[in-house]
This record gives sequence, C-alpha cells and structure tokens, in this order.
Amino acid sequence: MASALAAKLGFNSLMRKQARSFNVRICTMESDMEFSCEFKWKGKDLFDMVCRALGLRETWFFGLQYNIKDTVAWLKMEKRVLDQEVPKEEPITLYFLAKFHPENAEEELVQDITQHLFFLQVKKNILEEEIHCPPEASVLLASYAVHAKYGDYDPNVHKPGFLAEEELLPKRVINLYQMTAEMWEERITACYAEHRGRTRDEAEMEYLKIAQDLDMYGVNYFLIRNKKGTDLLLGVDALGLHIYEPDNRLTPKCSFPWNEIRNISYSDKEFTIKPLDKKTNVFKFNSSRLRVNKLILQLCIGNHDLFMRRRRVDSVDVQQMKAQAREERARKQVERQPERARDELERRLMQLQDEAHMANDALLRSEQTADLLAEKAQIAEEEAKLLAQKAAEAEMEMQRIKVTAIRGQEERRLMEQKMLEAEMLALKMAEESERRAKEAELLKQDLQEARESERRAKHKLLEITSKAMYTSPGLPAGSMPPDLSFSRENLSFDFKDTDMKRLSMEIEKEKVEYMEKSKHLQEQLNELKTEIESLKMKERETPLDIIHNQNTEQGTSKHSNFKKVETADLSSLIRPHFFKMFFYDRSLVAEQKSDYIYCSK
Repeated sequence: MASALAAKLGFNSLMRKQARSFNVRICTMESDMEFSCEFKWKGKDLFDMVCRALGLRETWFFGLQYNIKDTVAWLKMEKRVLDQEVPKEEPITLYFLAKFHPENAEEELVQDITQHLFFLQVKKNILEEEIHCPPEASVLLASYAVHAKYGDYDPNVHKPGFLAEEELLPKRVINLYQMTAEMWEERITACYAEHRGRTRDEAEMEYLKIAQDLDMYGVNYFLIRNKKGTDLLLGVDALGLHIYEPDNRLTPKCSFPWNEIRNISYSDKEFTIKPLDKKTNVFKFNSSRLRVNKLILQLCIGNHDLFMRRRRVDSVDVQQMKAQAREERARKQVERQPERARDELERRLMQLQDEAHMANDALLRSEQTADLLAEKAQIAEEEAKLLAQKAAEAEMEMQRIKVTAIRGQEERRLMEQKMLEAEMLALKMAEESERRAKEAELLKQDLQEARESERRAKHKLLEITSKAMYTSPGLPAGSMPPDLSFSRENLSFDFKDTDMKRLSMEIEKEKVEYMEKSKHLQEQLNELKTEIESLKMKERETPLDIIHNQNTEQGTSKHSNFKKVETADLSSLIRPHFFKMFFYDRSLVAEQKSDYIYCSK
C-alpha cells in the first residue's frame, strides 16, 4: 500500500511538473526550433536559450516578436513569458528577429551568424517591399545574394536557367520593365560573374553595405496625428526619430537625432518628444492605441542606448569578441590561401586554355583569312589587268571620240559654210529675180507702147491704102504708089506673132528651170540644216540666231511680201531693148536671145 501511495505521489508530481511547463516554437530566418520552457521562465531566460542554441553573442540587436491583434510586440526580458500577451495556443510561436539595426554593418557586426541573420532579414524585407529599393540596386543586391548562395561563378555549372526558381527581385521592379525572366537572369549573372574570389560571408557583408544606404533601411513606421489632427508617420531607426507624410516614406519632413533629444515620454495615447535645446518647441503627437505608444517607447529606448553605446569604448566582452572574430577571420584567410591559390591557378589555367583555344581559333581564322586574301589578291590582280585593258580601250575610245569630235566640228564648220554660201546664193537669186521683175515691168510698158504704135501704124496704113485705092485704081498689080516709102521696120509686122510665140516659150522654159533650181536649192538648205541640227549647242545661240529660227518656223522672210510676176504674162520677161532690136533685124533675135540666156546663168 505504501508503494502504491508512493507511485501515486510520483505521478501527481510528474503531472504538476508537466503542468508547470509549456512549449515554444522559435522561428528564425533560416529554421524553426522548439523549446520546452518552465512556467516561471522570464523572457530573458527563453531569449538566452535561443541565443545559445544559435551560437549568437551579439544579442543586443535581436529580440523575440509575436503578433497581437493588428500589430506586433516584442517579448519583455524582465517579465515572465506567460504573463505577457503572447498567444495562448501551444506551441507558442515567437519570431527571432533583429529588433535594432547597426549604423555601419561592417564595423558593428562581429559574428558571422549575426551578419547572416541580418542578411536574411534585410533580403526578405526588400523582396517583400518593406524596404524600397531602386531597380539598379535590386539587380546588384540580387547578384550578391546569388554569390552568397552558390559561391564563385562557374560557367560550366551555372548555366542559363539556374536562377529560374530563385526569388531575387521585388515584383515591383519586375513589373516596371518589359523584360523576360531570361533577360533579368542575364543581367544578374553578368554582375555575379564579377564577384569572383569573394567568400560567402564577404558577399553577405557587401549586400548589407549596399542595403544600409537605402532610405527605408532599419526604420519602423507608426501612424500618428499631430495636435491639428493631421495624419503623419513616425519613423524610429538607429539615428533618431523622423516625421514623414503618409504618402512619402523616403524623405522625412523633419528629424530628431538621438543626441538632440532630452526626454521621450507618453501619457495614455499622447507621446512627447523634448529636444535637448530648451528653446526648441516640444513635439507632441497622438497614436491610435496605448499599446503602440509602449512599442514606440521601447524602440526609442533601445535605439538610443545603442546610439550612445557606439560612441563609447567597447566593453571587455565586446573587445574580446572582436579580437576573436579578427583571429577567426585571419585563420580563415590563411586556410583559404591554398584554396584561393588553387582557385586562382585553376582560373588562370582555364584562362590560358581559353586563350589557347582563342589563339588556335584565331590561327585558323588567320589561315582562312590568308587563303581568302590570296584569292582576293589574285582576283584583284585579274581585275587590275582587266581594268588596265578597259582603261586602254577607254583611252582609245576617248581618242576616237576626240578625233570624231574634231571631224564633226570640221564637218559642222563646212556644213555651216555651205549653208552660208547657199543662203548667199539664194539671196543673190532673189535679188536677180527682183531685178528681172523690174525689167519685165519695163518691157511690159514698152510692149504696150509698141502695140499702141503698131495699132496707130496699122490704122494709118489702112487710111493710106484706102486713099491710094480710091485715088489710083488703075495702077498695075505689084507696083508701089510713088508717094509711099516704107522702111524695113514697117515690113517686119508680118513676122511678129510667130517669133513672139517661140520667144515666149523659150522664156517660159527658162523660168521653169529657174524655179526648179530655187526649189532644189531650198531642199538642199533644209537637208544641210537637218544634218547639223544635232550638233548645235543651243546655249551658244545668239539673239539673232534665235530670231532667225523663229522666222524660219513662221515661214517669213524679207522677200515674202514681194509681188510675184504671173507666168501667163510672158511679155513681162522681155527686155525693152530686145523688143526694139526685133524690129530692125530678125537675125538679131537669136543673138539677143543668146545674150539673155547668158545673163540668166
């Protein structure tokens, strides 16, 4: 019975022990851990356990965060865990995060684990756009993130598409450009290849050094209102307090550095910031909830303490930690020397191989180029010969053209001379025609006078004959009256009609021949003009040449208005002296006719 009682007491003790413990899940940026905590544990007990599990000594940057309603809170170190407003469901979920950020990551972050946890958290904040990052910085940060994960770039290993499943850029940046995932990967890989030779820790530190210069890095924002009821944002970071407009989280309207703040306090929902300079106005604002004021005050105190701590001499523990970190880095550097030397040799070998391959390719290309150049040289030589031959032919053709041009100029000159002579001959013939027309007019007048004289002579002869017949009817036949004495001139009327007809026919024939000659001459002139027209240089025509061409086209000339003699009036072509000679001696007709024909020629 005693043993049964003892067993019962042991079971109850065990149940009490189990009832006085609780389970906690700690979520870090890299993994989740679960701890069994005693009921009486304070926040510091749980926090120290987590730091020991992580091997973290720079504990002042971190804290345990939990969600409460629509905001977040940090676990208080001096208060029991279960007495705080943590979730009541087991396991209780807490987040191990950086609560405060360093001013200079390279100088303040000593341990590699500290640096790694900051790297993971800042990277997450950038990808989730809690920290605004411009596109160019996003690509550079992504290249360092890839180096921190994959190490040195190796084109044989890191082939196109190896980043297809990685989340490296904020969605805002991706949507900002019309670029495919392959194009983004190409640019990130190009930057990644330039980081060769760095360790993963160095790549993470380079990431943080770039990220800490972003405007929203390490800033906690809270919605507040000033006395006028205007909505504003309060930003708390490692340097001080900042006031922002709600739609602009990058540029503060005003700032209060920690070294210029004398006191920070809150009463209920009203928060008061008292500057060190008493002449400066006190800044007061209201928050939506009392819990938010508590959180703001907690962050202000922690950041202010770290701000002052950075400006004092490090404690012995921190100095020892930094010394150990330096020794550890030196040891790693020594250990990495052979590896780096090997990597450098491998890189150099690959470079030499690439150069040898490129040289071989260049040699092959040079040989091909030499063959091609030789072929081109041969072709060029043949073309040169052909061109020389063509040049000689061109020179001969030029000489021929020059000779032809000279000959053409000579021919044109001769044609122009012939044309000028023909025009002069036509002018002479026209003048001769005019002269003959005048002579014909005079002959016509003489002919009319002669006919009138003949008519009067005939009339007188008739009168005389009539008188003789009436006065001497008894005269014998064939005898002449004694008082009549006619000369040879009076007797020539018996032959007038026959000789005139013959002479008129000869004159008509000569006129026809003259017209035919004139027509032939005109045709010859036109033919000459047509032949030389193609050689004419119109730009060298004188005003007179232009007027002449216009007259030729219009068919006008200085002789065009002359009155022409009718061919039916044959007597108009007879010279006056010719008619006079005809009455004296018929034998002179042929002689005078011959003289007329000679003049026609």
